[in-house]
Amino acid sequence: MAEDAYYKTLGVKRDASADEIQAAYRKLARMYHPDLHPDDKSAKQKFQEVQAAFDVLNDPSKRELYDRYGASFESMGAGGGPRTGAGPWTNAPGGSWSGGSWTGGAGAGGEEFDFSQVFGGGEGSSFGDIFSQFRRSSDGGRRSKAASSKHGADVEAEVTIPFQTSVLGGESELGLQDEKGHLKRVAVKIPAGIEDGKKIRLRGQGNPGPRGGAVGDLLITVHVAAHPHFTRRGKHLEIKVPVTLAEAALGAKVDVPTPQGTISLRVPPGTSSGTKLRAKGRGVSPKTGDSGDLFAEIEIVIPKEIDQKSQELIRDLDQHFHKHNRPHPREDLRW
Repeated sequence: MAEDAYYKTLGVKRDASADEIQAAYRKLARMYHPDLHPDDKSAKQKFQEVQAAFDVLNDPSKRELYDRYGASFESMGAGGGPRTGAGPWTNAPGGSWSGGSWTGGAGAGGEEFDFSQVFGGGEGSSFGDIFSQFRRSSDGGRRSKAASSKHGADVEAEVTIPFQTSVLGGESELGLQDEKGHLKRVAVKIPAGIEDGKKIRLRGQGNPGPRGGAVGDLLITVHVAAHPHFTRRGKHLEIKVPVTLAEAALGAKVDVPTPQGTISLRVPPGTSSGTKLRAKGRGVSPKTGDSGDLFAEIEIVIPKEIDQKSQELIRDLDQHFHKHNRPHPREDLRW
């Protein structure tokens, strides 16, 4: 009786269609591919079993022989049946193999038939011709596996993520069309600290390989959207912090947002616009390595409309500074 082992390996029924067999193979290939499990020897063994089953069931001729004779067809020599000795091949009463073609033989019903017709052979064909390809497959599957070892084409895609996600990490999703034109959604894990233009590789998410070869990869180029307040320089973040004239002149503590939460930043008295204050460890924190810093650039904000009393106070303050020989702010300004 023919065996079912290959069908069980792929998890399909004996009457499975070619599409069902290919779909089952793609699923198992992704599950057990050695590239995805480099340290798992059992996964490699399972992948080889899946590959061997697919090599037979995906080929109509091999599948027909397997359904008739089971896995024993792979151990056949140049004839159509099991070898019984050093002489001619025999597998039915009255039939024999004598170096050229099958010369008779009776089937189960006692009627003679021509095996060349059963196996699709033409005039002058022989079991040796028919089974030569299967001997190559059973001999380690060198030829079929060499073809199958070719990876499918990699697929390239792009995704734009929020600035916050590039710093803290998270997930994104993009839509792709598979090889049949069907739209599929792919979830992408974004590592913390990724920079604009970097690529993420998703193994086994590309195009299927030829003749059941390994599936290619998906290469995603990451673009980072701009932030309304923050900019990035390597692992460091920069932000402009508006302060009032009084806060800059007299000093103050102001709240500043950071990726790790809001902090209270101390503005020293007499701080001018453009001064950068540093908050250590408040920048980008990648998965490995030290965290970057946050640089807060002070920006003094003057009201657009100043009433008369405020103008007088400002003039008095300016005169007071001159009286006490304060240096002029443009004293060193020259070509």
